[in-house]
Amino acid sequence: MADNNSEAGGETVYIRKDERLIIVQFLVLIFLCINVLLIVTICSKAHFYTTMRYMLFAVTVLSDSLILIMSDILVILNHFNVTMNIAFCVCIYITLVVFTFVTPVTLTAMTLERYVAICKPLRHGELCSTRSALHCILIIHSLSSVPCIIVLSNFFATAPFSLYSQHRLCLMGIFVLLRWQDDVKLAVYQCYFLIMSATICFSYVKIMKVAKDASGEDKKSTRRGLRTLVLHSFQLLLCLIQLWCPFIENAVLQINFKLYVEIRFFDYIMFYLAPRCLSPLIYGLRDKKVSLALKQSALFGFHRPNVQNSI
Repeated sequence: MADNNSEAGGETVYIRKDERLIIVQFLVLIFLCINVLLIVTICSKAHFYTTMRYMLFAVTVLSDSLILIMSDILVILNHFNVTMNIAFCVCIYITLVVFTFVTPVTLTAMTLERYVAICKPLRHGELCSTRSALHCILIIHSLSSVPCIIVLSNFFATAPFSLYSQHRLCLMGIFVLLRWQDDVKLAVYQCYFLIMSATICFSYVKIMKVAKDASGEDKKSTRRGLRTLVLHSFQLLLCLIQLWCPFIENAVLQINFKLYVEIRFFDYIMFYLAPRCLSPLIYGLRDKKVSLALKQSALFGFHRPNVQNSI
């Protein structure tokens, strides 16, 4: 009788795992469709891919789309207990970690672009040209690679050579072999977000000062800039929560495994999947030019925006 109960319980858990996988696939499909629509919209107008603000926005959408695809592949592989060589898992880890940081670092760069546009308008054309945007994107990816290099350097320094020939489930936790490595990773993450948070706060204070002295159209422009910074702050907060989730989940794992599974699924949906689509979509809808182009793309060109309003 006890055996029958345990088998029924195991079958129930397996069914719940299947249900979760279906939910994740459904959400990923929807979010990817929205992101693809945003990418098509940005690529449809020369103004978007030659203006720094929209070029950086495109970087966040592309980065989020890549993370959605890569993380979903890992979810499917781990669901079916598919193992892979550790060396191949390292390549996946590099991609995920680098592009996980690309989004918040790009948000910080977008904040600085708004600061220059509002507080130093005479230098905006010089500092935020297409060429400068390309250099900025290169710097963003270089800075985003630093945490990955630090974590993997610690892993390579302590991992035995026999580990690289092994086949395991590709989980991000396998690259932390010792407790101090976890502490180093946490310290690096905190350092990054302290710098990014300080940058956004600095830009907010500066724009706030300009808003007090502005009048008429300038005042409306600075107010829009402040609302944009608030949105960037919210997006950055979601990124911070996402990077803190593994540390919280590991602490819960020591207490209750069932609670750990529930929290991990909730974190993945709320702080990993949803922000990868909803934040770029909200940001895009707030921008009049992107919003008009998005409606046209969504209606396959049948929507014809009023020329006078778009100007």
